[in-house]
Amino acid sequence: MDYNRLAELLFPHINTTPEEMEARYPKRELPEGAKVTRMGPSPTGFMHLGNLYGALVDERLAHQSKGVFYLRIEDTDRKREVEGGVQMIIDAFKSFGLPFDEGATTDGETGIYGPYRQSQRAEIYQTFVKSLVQRGMAYPCFCTEEELSAAHEQQEKNKENFGYYGKYAVWRDRPMEDIEAELAKGTPYVVRFRSEGSIEHKIRHEDLVKGKMEVTENDQDVVILKSDGIPTYHFAHVVDDHLMGTTIVVRGEEWLATLPVHLQLFRAMGWKAPKYAHTAQLMKIDPETGGKRKLSKRKDPELALTFYAQEGYPVPAVLEYLMTLLNSNFEEWRRANPDLPMNDFQFTTKKMSGSGALFDIEKLRDVSKNVISRMTAEQVYDFVAEWSAVNDKEFNALLTRDPAFSKAYLAIGRGGKKPRKDLALWSDAKGYMDFMFDELFQPDYTMPERVSAEDAKAILSDFAGMFDENDTPDGFFDKMKQIASAHGYAADTKAYKADPSAYKGAVGDVSMVVRVAVAGRQNAPDLQTVMGILGKEKVLERLYKCADAL
Repeated sequence: MDYNRLAELLFPHINTTPEEMEARYPKRELPEGAKVTRMGPSPTGFMHLGNLYGALVDERLAHQSKGVFYLRIEDTDRKREVEGGVQMIIDAFKSFGLPFDEGATTDGETGIYGPYRQSQRAEIYQTFVKSLVQRGMAYPCFCTEEELSAAHEQQEKNKENFGYYGKYAVWRDRPMEDIEAELAKGTPYVVRFRSEGSIEHKIRHEDLVKGKMEVTENDQDVVILKSDGIPTYHFAHVVDDHLMGTTIVVRGEEWLATLPVHLQLFRAMGWKAPKYAHTAQLMKIDPETGGKRKLSKRKDPELALTFYAQEGYPVPAVLEYLMTLLNSNFEEWRRANPDLPMNDFQFTTKKMSGSGALFDIEKLRDVSKNVISRMTAEQVYDFVAEWSAVNDKEFNALLTRDPAFSKAYLAIGRGGKKPRKDLALWSDAKGYMDFMFDELFQPDYTMPERVSAEDAKAILSDFAGMFDENDTPDGFFDKMKQIASAHGYAADTKAYKADPSAYKGAVGDVSMVVRVAVAGRQNAPDLQTVMGILGKEKVLERLYKCADAL
């Protein structure tokens, strides 16, 4: 077989050489130990939690080592691509604040190792495929879908491994005459890699997550270039990761099955393979069976990245929770360093689990409460305003009508060693703040069990007469004690517990009457602070309104 002639027949338009392509992509000049990682999503229109999970690993490995983290759009599968898919990818990562150093952008791309869209790199791939053909390591295959299906059926019948290999690789050693005849007819073809591997052989490999392993050598003549001249993922990622200087490939463990193919292709090209980190699948407890299962696009809305923005999960909380799944020692570090930025944590693949990571939405809520509790009132206000502007315009109008008023309320209980943890999501803010706005105020005047309606009215009347919006919380409680004593309630809770029969109730019951009147419910932040924000006129109005309703 004249392989040079075959290469010219298949690629008459390719005049570049592998050496010329290599020269276009100089070796990166980075500090010793710096890692180069990439995120390579496909524009299918669905960005999921697994994408973010892997991207966080990529970003931390690169930036902790003063390396490079770049975005490459792997759009070689035209059938699965959706309109606007690339923009969805860019928007999704931008919303989670992942800082790419180079790669595809909304306006094009940044960096010298592009194009960063695989669909624009056809000449590069074809140059290297042509070189493989010239070396007798790749060949055209003219099999139709029907022929491939028939071979698959025969393999199934014979209980053989599926695929294009051995006697089933019918175009592997066909003479030039047969190839020329098909080319003359214009028959569509793909280019396949000529594998010299055998399933009898094992390859030793050390994965950054899975550790040392042995994988079966690839014996399949896999497709490396499709009939449209665009490569398959297998070949494209090998070429791109080499030329772009990728040092670590982070991807889901579902790709482990294809690892032998990729290692084989790197060897065939004469290139050093990057290190691989195959991350564990995201699992959850199935509420129906009680067992573990993989997160599902159909069953689990939390798999979609858009879910978190719509529900109002703070971006830092989602990232922190994912870090608890990625590194087993992160929670311990966070407890010891509650105020440090997450990026101060030293991430390592050595602390990643090789088995499934269990995703728990309730645990995420707990993490989110902690994250929000460490924010300032101004930060919370800004995040809630941003979220509600898109997802709850009615509440947004109330919230932003008087920013100082809203921030004053959101500041209650912030700071200190034990900050309040009322909010888990930005969508919780409306229910947390509703009683502060007359438009949302829907009071439940259910009084404490030990307080009669007559006593409640008397308590409200007394408090209205002595209310001072400038009181301290202690000053407010002193007044509650006075009113309690005047109406037969214990001013000291201990006294009530010592002899309940001597009192109608305790001072806590009295203060709860006022709380219910002002807030319309029994659970609300520090009442004196709330009343100071509402102002005397509004407080008195609510006291009288409650008394009238009893």
